[in-house]
Amino acid sequence: MKHFLSTSTILSCAVGVTAATGAFAQQTYDLGTIVLSSSLTPTELGRTGASVEVLEGEDIGDRDGAVIDRLTRLPGVNATSNGSLGAQSGIAIRGLPARYVGTRINGIDVGDLSGTQSQFNYGGLTPSGIGRIEVLKGSQSALYGSEAIAGVVNITTFRPEKLGFSGRYGVEAGSFDTYSGTLSMGYKSERGEIALSYGRVTTDGISTQSGNVEDDGFDQSTVDLTGEFAATEALTLGGALHYRDGDVDIDRSATDPSGNIASKERGARVFAELDAGNFTHTLSYSYFDIARRDPTGFTTRFDGERQELAYLGSARLSGAAVLNFGVDHTEESFSTSTDRGDEDNTSIKGELLVSPISTVDLSAALRYDENSDFGGKTTGRVSALWRAMDDLAFRAVIGTGFRTPSLYERFSVYGDSGLQPEESVSYELGVERTFDAGFVKATLFYTDIDDLIQFDGASTACASGFGCYNQVPGTTTSKGIELSGEYAVSSAVTLFGAYTYTDAETDGARLTRTPKHDTLFGVDLALGNRFSAYADVRHVADVVPSAFAPANHKVGDYTLVGAGISYDITDTAELYVRAENIFDEDYETAGGFNQPGRAAYVGLRASF
Repeated sequence: MKHFLSTSTILSCAVGVTAATGAFAQQTYDLGTIVLSSSLTPTELGRTGASVEVLEGEDIGDRDGAVIDRLTRLPGVNATSNGSLGAQSGIAIRGLPARYVGTRINGIDVGDLSGTQSQFNYGGLTPSGIGRIEVLKGSQSALYGSEAIAGVVNITTFRPEKLGFSGRYGVEAGSFDTYSGTLSMGYKSERGEIALSYGRVTTDGISTQSGNVEDDGFDQSTVDLTGEFAATEALTLGGALHYRDGDVDIDRSATDPSGNIASKERGARVFAELDAGNFTHTLSYSYFDIARRDPTGFTTRFDGERQELAYLGSARLSGAAVLNFGVDHTEESFSTSTDRGDEDNTSIKGELLVSPISTVDLSAALRYDENSDFGGKTTGRVSALWRAMDDLAFRAVIGTGFRTPSLYERFSVYGDSGLQPEESVSYELGVERTFDAGFVKATLFYTDIDDLIQFDGASTACASGFGCYNQVPGTTTSKGIELSGEYAVSSAVTLFGAYTYTDAETDGARLTRTPKHDTLFGVDLALGNRFSAYADVRHVADVVPSAFAPANHKVGDYTLVGAGISYDITDTAELYVRAENIFDEDYETAGGFNQPGRAAYVGLRASF
């Protein structure tokens, strides 16, 4: 019988997999257990040379009200935020900021085309409806095109895992008058599935800027719908819808707390997959638009739109080789109350996956992008995985990447239409040792970026009179090491930890807002009588503030302590309490913007 989960649907994130365990949801090398989006088609975790972290199920949201806080517990990931839940926020991977990180939800590219750079705002992303997150690290343009110099985050929403009707729900209340609720439900049959997730959150928040005392509230609704149906033994049809509608208060300045931004994003993706034996053909179309309104701002309207038509083929050449190949065409546009611009891009890509012997897996990917404004760009990636023993594996990856100048950087009043893409190359070497009680993992990484694009106050390439975006001299490099591990001391006690050292600079000048040292240590406890608990400590050290940070900023070292306890009311329902920033650390990740102090939350989550 044909399995109804299509290749195209899990290109960005795999579904129907065993739930991850432990603090990092890092799986051991159990071949065939988990599939990932580290290639153009799904690849088992134990057979990919790419560096990837996986979060699933409750592990995404059982310790945080915002996804960004969970992501920063992963090795190599940190974040900056202009406030609390709902505020403009972005993640950095291996020291490289948000403009170098691509983000997709159910296969839809959700980068904000209306912004200064095309990047996803993680400030309002809650765990509501999310079933799985994969964080791929290193230059991934050979697979994902632009904005993938640092890596790519792939998000999949709830999918039913058993036949029939099933779902989950949760409610939570806590500090800053925060209330949230989520409901996910779906139906799965032998031939298809459909799933719907709805989430709602509202909070009074905190004062965004340190010079104000008025709270900046946030409220948001999200809806995600996915579905697939095996029309015949060979043909599968499916699609996804994404909707997010949020409203956030901001402090216009240190003396003006009256700002408010309304944001609405809509996305859709449909596909048809034909399984022709050793060949699979997938045709898909995706759409995304975002509309932001800032009624009292200097610019009051921001709109962006993206459409993509794609074909992907996959051919099994033998039992040890798979060839993936495809072509896609993307059209993007943006407009504000004063500016507008558009572009289109066509790409051709191919990837060969080979296992010359049972303990070695190799992959090579090549992609050519032809842009309507600046011509062609070729990128590639080569990876290798060697399982020296059943419990010991070595990885090596070399990849190139690029970031096209954003539409704003080219077509706004501060733009330069002659800008060329930034280019990158990244290297990494990794080793992982697994054992019955846990794992240890280490990865050395290095990335450099040339043809940098920055705002240059002395440039006259545009007509602003105040400077323009410009191709500036210099090379950005980020290098370091990621360490992580987990060890079950007993059936009741599991220890986990991570450490990342990052040395990121541009021609000798440290990158701002990037910690040199990021350490996490924690413990999970099974207390018996249906009780469980956790506690963790994260310490960030040696951070350089932005040159625009005010004189009294608090960007620097900080330590965050969190803890929680839960009680299984039944086998499918759990009551929990958690505390964040227990010692009320006063800190900032972006100069002049507050972060939440001590907070506590109580909630109920259940499945059916």
